[in-house]
Amino acid sequence: MEEIIQNTEEKMLLSIEALENKFTNVRAGRANPKMLEGIMVEYYGTPTPLKSLANISVPEARQLSIKPFDKSCLGSIEKAIFEANLGVTPNNNGEVVFIVIPELTEDRRKELVKQVKAIAEEGKIALRNIRQEANKAIEALELPEDEEKRASERVQELINEYNKIIDEKLKEKEKDLMTI
Repeated sequence: MEEIIQNTEEKMLLSIEALENKFTNVRAGRANPKMLEGIMVEYYGTPTPLKSLANISVPEARQLSIKPFDKSCLGSIEKAIFEANLGVTPNNNGEVVFIVIPELTEDRRKELVKQVKAIAEEGKIALRNIRQEANKAIEALELPEDEEKRASERVQELINEYNKIIDEKLKEKEKDLMTI
């Protein structure tokens, strides 16, 4: 029974981590190198991750700087970023690709808050599925009724705790998005 509870808590922790990763992809009008994760650049005919081809830095709060190790791939990097449809336009000065992150409008901020709320709801659904799995595993053990009830209550306490964590992270992200 303890093993089931421990397993359940580990899965819930992983759900929280996944939620945090999704939250970082929702940008709040500030430059974040993570927004370029997953971008593949054609490099000598081979799709290569951008972070393998260049140093990505944040020289200013709303600017990203991408300095390639090989200057011959500047155009390819610029093209890949443009095609990734991030809502930003890359510019290069012959040595470095710059991306200026535009200010967010009030409407765009509200859209992003809706998006973040949907992500948080997905996280809560994942937690409920984990709880359901745990309760089925507890029932399968065929424990005495009082022990089974105690174990189910512990699982419920865990889900309450992790739901609070999701709510707190959602509030933080909402505040971050609505702060100008």
